Amino acid sequence: MEFDEVVRRRRMVRGYDPDRPVPPELVDKIVRHGLRAPSAGFSQGWSFLVLTGQADRDRFWAATAEAEGPAEGWLARMRTAPLIIVALSNKSAYLERYAQPDKGWTDRDESRWPAPFWDIDTGFAALLMHLTAVNEDLGSCFIGLPAGRVDAFKEAFGVPPEFRPIGALTIGYRGGDKRSPSLRRGHRPVDSVVHHGRWTSAGEV
Repeated sequence: MEFDEVVRRRRMVRGYDPDRPVPPELVDKIVRHGLRAPSAGFSQGWSFLVLTGQADRDRFWAATAEAEGPAEGWLARMRTAPLIIVALSNKSAYLERYAQPDKGWTDRDESRWPAPFWDIDTGFAALLMHLTAVNEDLGSCFIGLPAGRVDAFKEAFGVPPEFRPIGALTIGYRGGDKRSPSLRRGHRPVDSVVHHGRWTSAGEV
């Protein structure tokens, strides 16, 4: 598939065919493409938890389920995904990398960072996985973990304390998916989000 077509077809898919697992070679390809993402100082402060077995996927949904929430609808459809990849970032890998001689921030001061690049870079990697899934005619959706369930998730899967989940990709062959009501909002006009030379407000000349 041409790259332009991948970008055009990209959207968040929330319904999957539960009877069609993602072939192991595609799982491997998706993950390996994610590892081609850029990272500050080539720190690569990320890890990815790949869940393909039914027991592991059930454990994920049980650990991340909130006490109150929709039992049906989009979440029920999401649970049919045969593949879940949880993206985790490691801030300490970046602080240590930039304390090395070629960087020189020996104080490991987090305030030197204008933005959390450990999360941004992990998000880049997740996006490459998402686009790879689209290229392979798979559906995919990136979701956040409920803030109050992060500790339960980490305990359920033995995630080391230095890693923090920034989200998870559900992946599979498309099933009974429905278009999200959010799409009715449409894309924001280019002129309202792209500014050339200096920031301009709508209607400003």
